[in-house]
Amino acid sequence: MITIATWNVNSIRTRMHAVTKWLTEAAPDVVCLQEIKSTTENFPYMEIEALGYNVDIVGQKSYNGVAILSKRPFEEVIKGLPGDETDEQARYIEAVIAGDKGPFRVASIYLPNGNPSPGPKYDYKLGWMDRLKSHAQGLLKFEEALVLAGDYNVIPEAKDVYDPKGWIDEALFRPETRAKFQEFLGIGLTEAFAQMDGRAGQYTFWDYQRGAWQNNEGIRIDHLILSPQAADNIVDLKIHKATREGIKPSDHVPVVGTFDF
Repeated sequence: MITIATWNVNSIRTRMHAVTKWLTEAAPDVVCLQEIKSTTENFPYMEIEALGYNVDIVGQKSYNGVAILSKRPFEEVIKGLPGDETDEQARYIEAVIAGDKGPFRVASIYLPNGNPSPGPKYDYKLGWMDRLKSHAQGLLKFEEALVLAGDYNVIPEAKDVYDPKGWIDEALFRPETRAKFQEFLGIGLTEAFAQMDGRAGQYTFWDYQRGAWQNNEGIRIDHLILSPQAADNIVDLKIHKATREGIKPSDHVPVVGTFDF
């Protein structure tokens, strides 16, 4: 069995105490991190490699940044989302990893927030989603186990937000955003949570403000998106809510899938 996690850590340096604790206790095989807010030079490779992980990142100073940690060897690493050579934001890294039954492919995705919307940032978000869809269509042709993991900044349905009416004008929940997400899934992808759980009120993010965590005012925006080969082999999915407790936690929590790869 292979465990694959996604987690927006909201600054790897600030959250190292929480990250190393969770990696030690949960011991996932593969971890897709987002919003590491670190350049390659400043990433804490030594501390994470000491826990048994291979590490590769696409870094950016102070903003964005994605990484993949794997207890298994990388067979190939692809950095950056194709489709716009002028895009310098660090939001995508993809790796082929050795599994027990052959290689599988994983990507760590930090999809743009898009606020304020409408506006240039929202246009960038929708364009980025189009690029991701196009790239995923190419990946599906490999007919392999594929997990597109990350902070999608997309609330799929009303049941995935504590106050749907209050979020209707937010870029994460606008009808155009949700329609793009459904178009993305419609190319032959499956959202792991929808397949394995689907209950209302199962959140992955709680703001630091207004007592959001204490009042369970959350949203579900961190997703594992699966190719048919991955969807056929997922056996479990868990949201690790406990990481939202403690000292200086991330505002996101890990989502972990278990696969028979």
